[in-house]
Amino acid sequence: MTESDHVSPTTNAGSPDQPALFPDTAPPSLAQLIEAVLFVAGEPVTIEQLARVLEATQEHITAAIDALSQSYAQRGIRLQRHGDQVMLVSAPEAAPAIRRLLGAQHGQRLSHAALETLAIIAYRQPITRAQIDAIRGVDSSAALRALLARDLICEAGRLETLGRPILYATTPAFLQQFGLTSLADLPPVELPE
Repeated sequence: MTESDHVSPTTNAGSPDQPALFPDTAPPSLAQLIEAVLFVAGEPVTIEQLARVLEATQEHITAAIDALSQSYAQRGIRLQRHGDQVMLVSAPEAAPAIRRLLGAQHGQRLSHAALETLAIIAYRQPITRAQIDAIRGVDSSAALRALLARDLICEAGRLETLGRPILYATTPAFLQQFGLTSLADLPPVELPE
């Protein structure tokens, strides 16, 4: 193949005065790359994973995530953070329209006991069942099972003490369900010791 036979991917075959198929563009910014990766992932991605995939420092990733989060404040999507995990989610105020589009029915509501248990976990995480029971004054086993089944909480490890009880924490699904971008968005409340 001679040089004249070679067709560049940025030009159309034939006439040299036709516009390029793929015009030269500036390389994407770190924020644009993060946005693209999160869009394709469809699930939480850790800051460490983003740093590795995008070959950037975790500090640069965090700064770009903060900038993206601010730019989404008045849009239909949000950047949700849960610990070191981030993901793109729809804005909570768009929920009614999304529900209509998807034909979703109002799901079964959480019981008072489950909501109470979830609130305790959200503010005190990680926390054991015994600690939750002590705050509530009743057994929380059924509420914990319901919350685990809905993926609103997860097992976050074990307490290094006698019996090694399970520690519970909230999940990214909890943030999404309640329209929070991070746990810092929880309203301040004073829980009993």
